[in-house]
Amino acid sequence: MRKQIRYAVVGLGHIAQVAVLPAFANARRNSRLAGLVSGDALKRAELAKKYGVERTWSYEEYDACLKSGEIDAVYIALPNSLHHEYALRAAQAGIHVLCEKPMALTEDQCLRMQQAARDRKVRLMVGYRLHFERANLEAIEVLRSGRLGEPRLFSSTFCTPVEPGNIRVRRDTGGGVLYDIGIYCINAARSLFRAEPVEVQASTAGALDEVEEAVAGWLRFPGDRLASFSCSFRAAKVSEYRVAGTKGDLCVEPAYDYARPLKHRLTLDGETRERRYAKRDQFAPELLYFSDCILINREPEPGAEEGLADVRVIRALYRSAESGASVELEPFERRERPSLEQEIRRPPIDKPEVIHARAPSGGS
Repeated sequence: MRKQIRYAVVGLGHIAQVAVLPAFANARRNSRLAGLVSGDALKRAELAKKYGVERTWSYEEYDACLKSGEIDAVYIALPNSLHHEYALRAAQAGIHVLCEKPMALTEDQCLRMQQAARDRKVRLMVGYRLHFERANLEAIEVLRSGRLGEPRLFSSTFCTPVEPGNIRVRRDTGGGVLYDIGIYCINAARSLFRAEPVEVQASTAGALDEVEEAVAGWLRFPGDRLASFSCSFRAAKVSEYRVAGTKGDLCVEPAYDYARPLKHRLTLDGETRERRYAKRDQFAPELLYFSDCILINREPEPGAEEGLADVRVIRALYRSAESGASVELEPFERRERPSLEQEIRRPPIDKPEVIHARAPSGGS
């Protein structure tokens, strides 16, 4: 049997329990769940029993986990504010890092994570699950093929209700609409236009606990292409984007979900065709791809540069919202973009019952 990369999942909140832990069953070709790290002893015990995991550690024992010799990589599913610290400690211990997005909260933190991985010659990947999902990758291919002509406009709406008290609405945990859901719109626009924005502007509205309730923003790309988006933590669930080109338009709705089938609506020469993409496991492909990168010593994509590219835009948008003026961005070059060659298909998983965790909108 080909070697399996041994993972410890760090943080056992809702996304880890409903998506990451079950995904290992679909990634067993090269990935194995070997450890769990959590501050909740009941979670550690119950989930270890459920998934047949022999070793668990508390957060205070994280360094012991990294030095145990029993894991090769960590999957960091912690609040945003902890991504930097826990990734840095893992990389410095010689452990490979797969980190949920956003990569970190500041550009400096992203660069420190990237440098630590380089110094210790470990792999660092950011968990952009849609970079392996067919509906979004085929949207990129439609634009790259020229079928829409020259893409001119991108627009997106992403809304998901979040209950008060959730980590997504707390400043100390790195909450905020842009970090949590706006990043999807930003990443989609960058991927579809295959370019980096040169100017941004944003406005926030309302408040939910310690963060904004909603954000509306726009990004200007080279060639006078514009991307606009609106996101909310209070509006009903919406997940869509649309690209208008000189020969037609493509709408993807739902676009960003992992629990529902996704759908294309392509209009060319006045004729509209729809295509449905079956629900798939979007987390196992991340594990499969990253483990392969470790095994063959290849730089992963999306890596640290992709994580940094989004964080710099998010930070500029927040500066714009605070000042009321647009913000120009320094030139930023990306060598790699997601493409259809990265697609990995795995069957959907059944949603498991969760332990001491709640969905952002409440409930299990």
